[in-house]
Amino acid sequence: MGNGVERILSRVAAIIRGMTRPLLFSPLTSALPSCELCQHAGGRLVWADEDWRVIGVDDAAFPAFYRVVSNLHVAEFSDLPELQRQRCMQLVAAVEHVLRDRLQPTKINLAALGNMVPHLHWHVIARFDWDSHFPQPIWGGRQREVQPTPVNRLPCHLTDLDAAVAAALNAP
Repeated sequence: MGNGVERILSRVAAIIRGMTRPLLFSPLTSALPSCELCQHAGGRLVWADEDWRVIGVDDAAFPAFYRVVSNLHVAEFSDLPELQRQRCMQLVAAVEHVLRDRLQPTKINLAALGNMVPHLHWHVIARFDWDSHFPQPIWGGRQREVQPTPVNRLPCHLTDLDAAVAAALNAP
C-alpha cells in the first residue's frame, strides 16, 4: 500500500480506538450570548469535563496547537477559585507533557492572552525549529516556508496525538 493509504488507515484506526462516543459541546445555561468561547467549542473537542475542555486548534501552520478552555465565563485566571486555578494548571501541564513526550518539540509555548476573546483559555503550542515562524511567536512574521506540510512533519498522526492528550487528561 502507498504511504497515503497507510496514513488514512492509521487515522481511521486511531479514531475507532480513541472514541467510544463523539464529544459534543453544549453551551452552559449561564453562557454569555456574545462570547465565542461560551457559545462554541472553539476547535476540535478533544476532552471535556464539567468545568474545562481541551480543544485542538485547526491551524495548518501549527498542527500541535491546543487550548485549555474554562467552561465558565471568566476573563482572568485570578477570577477562578484556588482549586480551579490548580486544576487549570494540571490540565495545561498534562497537555504540555504529552506534546513533549510524543513530539519532542524545540519548545512549548504557553500563553493566556485573551485580548480578542476575553474568556479564560490557555494556549499550549508545540514549536519546532523548522516551523514557519520559529523563533518568532506564532502571530509574528513568517520566517520560512515549510515543506512537507507541518502536519506531515509531526512524528505521529494528529488523531493519535489527540487520543494521547485525552488519555492523559482522563488519567487519575
